[in-house]
Amino acid sequence: MRGSHPSQRAILAAVVAIATLTVSSSRTTAPELTGISGRLISIQELQTDFGDLCNWVPADTPERTAESPISNLFAAFDASAAAQSTGSTTELTRPPVRTILDTYPIYSSIAVDTQFNEVVLQDTNLFGLKVFSRLENTGPDEEASKPIRVIGGPKTDLEYNNGLYIDPKNGDIYSVASDTADNMIVFPRDARGDVAPARLLKTPHRNFATAVDEEKGEVFITIQYPPKVVVYNKQASGNDKPIRVLEGPHTAIYDAHGMAIDVQKKLLFVSSWGNASDYKVAGTGKFYPPSINVYPLDASGDTPPLRVIQGPKTQLNWAGGMALDPDGGYVYIANDQGDSVIAFRETDEGNVQPAKILKGVKTGLKNPTGVAVDTKNKELWVSNLGNSSATVYALSANGNAAPLRTIRSAPRGRTSVKFGKPQAVAYDTKREQYLVPN
Repeated sequence: MRGSHPSQRAILAAVVAIATLTVSSSRTTAPELTGISGRLISIQELQTDFGDLCNWVPADTPERTAESPISNLFAAFDASAAAQSTGSTTELTRPPVRTILDTYPIYSSIAVDTQFNEVVLQDTNLFGLKVFSRLENTGPDEEASKPIRVIGGPKTDLEYNNGLYIDPKNGDIYSVASDTADNMIVFPRDARGDVAPARLLKTPHRNFATAVDEEKGEVFITIQYPPKVVVYNKQASGNDKPIRVLEGPHTAIYDAHGMAIDVQKKLLFVSSWGNASDYKVAGTGKFYPPSINVYPLDASGDTPPLRVIQGPKTQLNWAGGMALDPDGGYVYIANDQGDSVIAFRETDEGNVQPAKILKGVKTGLKNPTGVAVDTKNKELWVSNLGNSSATVYALSANGNAAPLRTIRSAPRGRTSVKFGKPQAVAYDTKREQYLVPN
């Protein structure tokens, strides 16, 4: 692109990046990058004159043969289009000059197994589950802690998963798919390596959180969009249908995420991000303030909330995982964009300040998205999406409190790239920066 106009260079950089991303993220054309599909961004400057780049022989002319080399970008697009029309496959083998990717785990969810004294972390970057000792504590000079067990690989069906839950009796691990797969999968406690789930339940698209009523044998799952809470028999599998569904305009659920249940008080807590629209009708998008909605535990259909926690004082900002402390009467929320964990009293309503705010430099919190309460050991666990770590605090912790222990899976002080599923890229010629919507 030497000698070309800046606007031409910007356009081509974006086009090349998008084309290379599409090709390089394929599991079949980039076997050396298996396990990070959809997280790769490849940027390449074409070493050719701009005029030469446009000078190619169309596929439908006599001069172009099947043996003709794919010499430039437009020829590659031309060959790809021709292949699509005939149903054949075209392989583009131009290697990337460099890549931007995250090779470390990114933890979206966390669960504590108090019976076996273990902590399970959901790695949504490398598509796996990491199991650590509950007492693990990464030293300041250590690069990372080594897990006791790892579950991961094509057989596991783990893809952008979240919503961990551990059966208190047998240690079974429950996990739900948040994006590309539509299922809840269950692994036995001692599962390791590339193994198939012991059970798989087909669910609606875009799950986020799980909670289980052990007394009634019911599993609750939040669905982000169209927003709802679906409830299944705990042992459901395959194409089993929900026992009941909470959804409708009166529920005031807009983009459902975190969830917690109080079996004793018969209450269901759901965090709503506030993004609303009818996907069947164009132009119906609206934004509501984020909220925590409270329902009867057995609510179904278009049931309105009993009460709502909502307003600027709440500090809710991308509320992720939720966990309940039934003894203290608190509901804890991983507050992603607030770099904090906030807690409300179960009885709170309206525009109220959190009863507790765990936030500050000492906490080690960075984009927390998962939270778990260990009532047995009086500890609060948090998974940090932003720095590949899990931090644990005394359940009574508040303010800028340092963690009791930290499990790191990346060098100290490192900030995660936080790629979720990038689908486009653009180049800013003035700042010489690439912009990647996530």
